[in-house]
Formats: sequence, structure tokens, C-alpha cells
Amino acid sequence: MYDPFACPERAPAATDTSRPALDVGLTLDWSSAEARHRDCLFLPWLMPARDVWPDAVGSQLAGTEVGEAVAVPGASWVPARDPAGEVELPPTAFNRRLRRYRVVEPRAGRFYPRAFIAGHACVEAGDRELFRIGALEDTRLVADLNHPLAGVDDLQLHARVMASHGQGRDDDRVVDVARMLTARGPGMQARWHGQPSDFWSGDACEREDPAPDCDFYASPRLVHHLDAAARARIAALYATLIPQGARVLDLMSSWASHLDQVRGPEAVVGLGMNHQELAANEVLDQALVHDLNRQPAIPLPPASFDAVVCTASVEYLTHPQAVFASVRELLRPGGVFAVTFSDRCFPTKAIAVWEPLYDFERMGLVLDLFLRAGFDDLATLSLRGLPRPPDDPYAGRLEHADPVFAVWGRRA
Repeated sequence: MYDPFACPERAPAATDTSRPALDVGLTLDWSSAEARHRDCLFLPWLMPARDVWPDAVGSQLAGTEVGEAVAVPGASWVPARDPAGEVELPPTAFNRRLRRYRVVEPRAGRFYPRAFIAGHACVEAGDRELFRIGALEDTRLVADLNHPLAGVDDLQLHARVMASHGQGRDDDRVVDVARMLTARGPGMQARWHGQPSDFWSGDACEREDPAPDCDFYASPRLVHHLDAAARARIAALYATLIPQGARVLDLMSSWASHLDQVRGPEAVVGLGMNHQELAANEVLDQALVHDLNRQPAIPLPPASFDAVVCTASVEYLTHPQAVFASVRELLRPGGVFAVTFSDRCFPTKAIAVWEPLYDFERMGLVLDLFLRAGFDDLATLSLRGLPRPPDDPYAGRLEHADPVFAVWGRRA
């Protein structure tokens, strides 16, 4: 699987021997019943002697050269699953009116702050820790208070030194590295006990702006919607997934396809909403203007592509299950479909289910679409915490690059 920390991008300080602070890339590998998962987090200016580390990672990193990694097998630093942490409550225990201006309906498999069940299961008002609704029936609600990774028995953590500094942090903070890696993150994309999450009931695919998409996309937007660091990582991921000489479909394409690192594709076809944007895309050999929200069946021959990619657009599909089924028909046996996204979107055009979800739940939603469409060999990837490029227009306001989330699978 793609490793974004394989090649450190910044050189170490050559004269530094004390190395009191390190930039570290953390990679957490694990698997669920549905897929393989890799979750990556970059943390700068960590101090091996001061910060709180999983197991003995800190002391091991203190003597590790830049570019090298240490591995921690097992899950001793993740709380063990406690059967008593699955609490049966009456459905009325969920406070649907906790939010002042909207009613929140509980959905099976989804995550919520514990404050929604305050007064039950020893939960106090204002508790922001998350819990998961497991089973949800007419007479009972199962509140799972366990950590999302509790019970995962194949966790493997790699910590790679990306750079060293000649001085420590100039503050008294103590960083809890394990919590930074796992809080509201890894584990949330997997199903609860293998049961599908309730993503699609009610008005899940409605949008705030129901106007035709041809109006919204009538004028070309020749701008990047993700920063350069995120775009480079997406391009590198596509290069690892797409074989040389592949025939590629860029679904919901624009003026940039993020395929510049793919080796010698046979052809790249772009399907998008704006003719001028597609005409400006130098990667495309063929362009097709087509509105998937009006006609989710893709008008291209079946079994005609080795790879399909969809970048920063899946949240706009109002018939996502039909589109994923159509993509599968377009792929040759063994062909890959890769979907990437971040935490940015046009909120009025995103489907209603998207905005309330946590980032890692969104990976679960996309993974659910792959499963429903019958894809195999499923995997997810997350990448967070990279520094924002200094020449980025938002560099003064945003410390981190846009996070990257990816889900992919293959046609058997």
C-alpha cells in the first residue's frame, strides 16, 4: 500500500547530535472484515523524552536516524474491547433536540458525542467523547462506548523520523501521540460488527441547492480545490494503483486530473460538467460532458477501462449507488476504482448525509458504496497533518495541508 512517509522530504540538521525534537510520520496499519486500512499522521516537533508515546516508541526514536522507522506490533496502547461498553438503552435516551436549531435523528452505525445520551450509562452533560450507535430498533438502542479500534488484533504502528531539530519546543506542552493518532479517527470507517451503517435513509441524497448542476457548473472554475501537498499525495497514490499502459477514466473531471505521475497510460478519458475545463486539461485524450446526477449510467462501453479515478467529487453524487455500479461495469477484470476526497466541498451541492459525518465516517460511507456495488480487494487510506506549502494562499491562516482520504477497490 502507498506509504507517504517512505522518503523524508526535509534533510536533517547535519551538526545536530542532541536531537531533542523530531518530526515524525506515524503509519497505522490494520484490517476490518471489509477492507485493509492505513492511517497516516505527520506530527512535527515531538520530544522523545517529554511526550506520551505508544509503548516504547519515544525511546526507540531517540536513537533512530532520519529516514528510519521503528515498528510497534500489537494493540497494547489501544483500550481493549469491554463487552460492558455496549450498553442497551431505550431509544428515547438519545436526545434528538440537543442541538438548538435542528433535530438529530439517531442512525445505526453512526457516531455522536456522548452528550446525546447524557444521564444514561454514566455519561455527563457536555461530554464530547464519541460513542457509536450499534443496533437501533423500536425498543432498544445499543450505545457502544468502546474505542473504534478496540478489539482490532492486527494493529501495526510504524513511526518514521522525518527530520530532527537542534532544539526542543519552546513551550511546556506534552503531546499524547497515541491520542493524536486515534482520536475521532482510525476505526470509524469500519462497520459495527460487520453490519452496514445507516447512511442512506431519509433525505440522505437531497441537497441544499436542488438547482440543475448544469447551471452551477456553467462557468469554468480554473482553480485548484486542494492545496499542492494534498494534490501531490493523491497523484502519488494514483501512480501506485494504476499500472503502466492502463486505459484510465477520470470521473467528474476538471482542468486537472492528478494523473501526472501515472506511467505511460494508453489513454485518459475525462468525464465532467464543463467543456472549457475539460478542454484545458492537457492529460485528457478524450473528453465527455455528462451529468451523472441526471443520468448515472455512464455512456461508455463496458469492460473498457483498467482504472477509474474520482477526485474530490464523490460527495456531489445524488445517485451514488447507481454510479458506482456503472463504474464497475466499465472496468475490466482486475481494474481499480479509486475515490479520493478531503474535508472541503461546496456545501450547498454536497448531499445531505455528507456534512454531519466525521471525516473517517465519510470513508465508511464511500466504503459502503464499494461494498454495495460488489467491488473486491477494498482498502482505505488517510493522511493528515502535513505542513501547508509556504506559498499556499491560505498558509498564513491554516497550519496543515488539506487532509487526504481515499478508498479503492477492484473488479474481480
